[in-house]
Amino acid sequence: MTTEQDDPHGALGVREFQRRIEAIYLERDAARGALGTFAWFVEEVGELSRAVRRREGANLREEFGDCFAWLASLASIMGVDLAEAAAKYAHGCPRCRATPCACPGPTA
Repeated sequence: MTTEQDDPHGALGVREFQRRIEAIYLERDAARGALGTFAWFVEEVGELSRAVRRREGANLREEFGDCFAWLASLASIMGVDLAEAAAKYAHGCPRCRATPCACPGPTA
């Protein structure tokens, strides 16, 4: 198991990340409520969208991190464990079970 000491970037697993965000922000975000927290999440997604469109490489990491933090906080408020939610992808595409996905769909 990798620990923060093993990783110079302090990478956390999904569950550990969600628990860390809870420790930092849950009380404040829960007081704001799910809809208010969702609005902040959507605002961060908008900032990520802008960074992607403008190809702002230096800003992308920050915006992805912010989106993930707000998503984790919203999931906690709603009683969802993100690690459990992500487990639906553990065996490949949840629909066709293949890796990479073999579902028919658009190619572009």
